[in-house]
This record gives sequence, C-alpha cells and structure tokens, in this order.
Amino acid sequence: MKKNLRFILALFISKAAMWLQKLLGMNASYFPGKLAIKLCPDFLGRIDKPKTIITVTGTNGKTTCCNLLLDVLTDNGYEILNNRAGSNTDAGIASALIAESTLSGKVKKQYAVFEVDERSSQRIYKYVHPDFAVCTNLFRDSIQRNAHPEFIFSFIDSALPDDTHMILNAEDPISSRLKTNNKRTYFSISRLPSDRTECVNIINDMRVCPCCGGKLEYDFVRYHHIGRMHCPDCGFASPKPDYEAAPDYEAKTFTVHTKNGDETYPLINDSVFNTYNQVTVVAVLREIGLSAKMISDSFAHMSIVKSRYTNIVKNGVEVVTNMTKGQNPVACSIVFDYIRSESGVKEVIVMLDDLTFKKTTEIVTWVYDADFEFLNDESIKRIVVCGVRMHDYHLRLLLAGVPEEKIRCVEFETDAPAQLELTGTDKVFILHDLTTPKLTKQVRDGILARLEEGVSEQ
Repeated sequence: MKKNLRFILALFISKAAMWLQKLLGMNASYFPGKLAIKLCPDFLGRIDKPKTIITVTGTNGKTTCCNLLLDVLTDNGYEILNNRAGSNTDAGIASALIAESTLSGKVKKQYAVFEVDERSSQRIYKYVHPDFAVCTNLFRDSIQRNAHPEFIFSFIDSALPDDTHMILNAEDPISSRLKTNNKRTYFSISRLPSDRTECVNIINDMRVCPCCGGKLEYDFVRYHHIGRMHCPDCGFASPKPDYEAAPDYEAKTFTVHTKNGDETYPLINDSVFNTYNQVTVVAVLREIGLSAKMISDSFAHMSIVKSRYTNIVKNGVEVVTNMTKGQNPVACSIVFDYIRSESGVKEVIVMLDDLTFKKTTEIVTWVYDADFEFLNDESIKRIVVCGVRMHDYHLRLLLAGVPEEKIRCVEFETDAPAQLELTGTDKVFILHDLTTPKLTKQVRDGILARLEEGVSEQ
C-alpha cells in the first residue's frame, strides 16, 4: 500500500502522542498504535516493515519464546524491532513500528520479532507478512476470550499467508496442522521417563482423529493432548520433528537431534514447559541462520524473565514465584504437576487474580477444568488460597481430595506468609498472575522476612 495523506497525518499524531507519553514519564503502551489505527484503519498496511519478520503465537509460552528470541538475537548483534513494550494486538505492533520509523514511515531496523495474540491474527496478518510464524501450542484458554482451541485454530489458519515458513510443535496435534501446504519445520522433546501412555488430565481436546474421527492412540502423552499419537484407522500421525530435544535435567543441558547432527545447549529452567520454549527458539534461530555455538553461548548467561519466575534461598528454604495464568486451566495444571514432581516438602500460595479487562469476572468454569488434584500430594503440607476467589479455590481443593486441615484462606494476599508453617519446609511456591508483580513481591518479601527472623511453630 502507498502512503497517503491520511497515513502521514496518523503517523505524525501518533508519534507526537508517543513523545508526550515519554515526556510525562508514562510507560510505553499500545495507545499510539491504537490512535494511529483509529485515524487510519489500514495504517499497518501502509507503514514500512522490516525485511525479516518473525511472529510468535500460541496459547502458552509465546511471551517467554519472544523474550528468548530477542535476547539471543540482541546478544549476537542483531538490532530487533519488537512489541515487548506494548501489547500483542494490532495496536501494540503498530506502536512498535511507529517507535522505530521515521516521520515518512520508513522503518529503521531490518529484523522484527512480534508476539501475536491468537484472536488478533486476522487484524495483524492482513497487513503484517511474517517470513517465519511460530505457534507454540493451542490449548483451551479462558472461555470468555478463546472458547475452544479448534476455534482459535481457524482464526490463525485462515489469516496466515500461504508462503510463510511455519515453525510448529510436532507433539501438538492441533497447532501442528496449521497451514498444511506451507513450508514447515517441527520441534519436539524426546520421550521422557515421566511420560504416560494415557492422559491423566481433566482436559484432552484431541481424543479423536482430526481426519477420520477414529480414536487416537498415544505412543506417549506428556500433558493434556501434548504427546505423540497415531490413528490406527487412517494413518494420521504426529509429524517427524526436525529439531528434537533430549533434556538432561541433572546436567542442566539438552541435546537437539537434527538432520545435520546433535547440538547441545544449556538448560535455563528445569521444567518441561520451558524446555519446549527453548527448543522452539533453537528451531527458529537455526532456521534463520544462527549457529549452534552462537545460541548456546547466549543461553549460557540467560534466565527466565523475573516477572514469570524467580527463586531465592533463605535459611535453607527455597522461595519460588511462578507466573501461572489464572483463568487458563492448562497453564495452571502444568504448574501444579511441576510442583508435585519437585523434591522435598512444599507449601503453596495460590494468589491467581480474577480480572478481565480490569473487572472481576463471575466465570469460574476454568477452576473445574484445572487439575487441582495434582496438589493433593503428600509432599505438599499446606496450601494458602487468597483473593476474591479464595472460596472457589478452597472448594475446588476439597473436591480434589485435599484435606481441610492443609488449607488456609485469606482475603488479602499480604496475609498469606503468616499462614505458612515453614518449619521443616524445603520449598515455598507462590503462584501468581502477570498483573500482580508488586503484590507478588510483597508476599515473597513477607516470607523471606519470616525466614530471616527465624521460624516459630504455628
């Protein structure tokens, strides 16, 4: 699309709005992009784009993957345009392009990494043509936004260009079928000792073959519908991976099997979910031309973003904050299962918020889709539930079989540290949302203060 007077006017006004925000000390946001699209509806189509564009979408893991991609590329000297400071909608991407363009709309950088909200796909891919499109996975998400994963699949599949190179999860039978005629690269994780032959989760959205409707047989299942499967009736099966990670959690490394040989990388985190994030990033970066050494050297000094995961050891007790995504049953279930599998005696604080567009929602169906049963484990001796949904979490834990004496309810999250036993505890997990960073830090600091002072019996 050519630049017209309406576009130039929208660009000038949105740049002025961005400058004013900075002058007032306001955080970067999607507002300038929203303003530009309001003034010029096809603004994204008219503004110049970087030469190479990578987009990342999916239900879970897209933010971590984007952060890792940006960090590795920046570490290796690439100048990357991205929407990390704004949002993953069309307005957020417009803001990122506005920030890195001249007054004539000419882009300043040659590479871009954009996180894309699944529901925004049709508004974004209409104008932004990715060279590489990553989909981490597609799960059942918050019901008021994303309904069913097949519904979201249709949004993404119909919106993506036909010549975009797809980077897909071989072990997700939903997202791995995106854009079947496009060039595609698959990533996966090799079979693990913890894998099962039958799904133990409440949710499994791929029980039947998408081709013939027959019952799928799993070679192994990792969680929910993630695993390798085949249809004995029509031959549908998980695709062969191009990048297959074999993690060694004791050595804190993972080896990636490729057609050109094996490559070994440092593990940033010991959860399977973050191993998926890392092998996703390896697949993308290797496909765009980075060497295994460049990626490995960058991974060696990186960590998961602190807003999503931290751990501090105080007087022998490890205090972990873990972003868990309330209203997302799959994300919660993965974290619950991870906590259950961790060694030692544990206590858990559940402080998941209940906000949709800054308002409390009355939709609690997700609580009954999440596997709270994983918290019914002998190694977990106390669970503190907090906030406006504390009674819903309390009831769900009771239905999951957790003994009443293990549960404590507090309305205010900052009162949660006082409810922990701590004596004889090895690890404390604080499960929080991305919207509560200050509150999470207050809760963590309250626990650390108790540990610093010395723990007395409750």
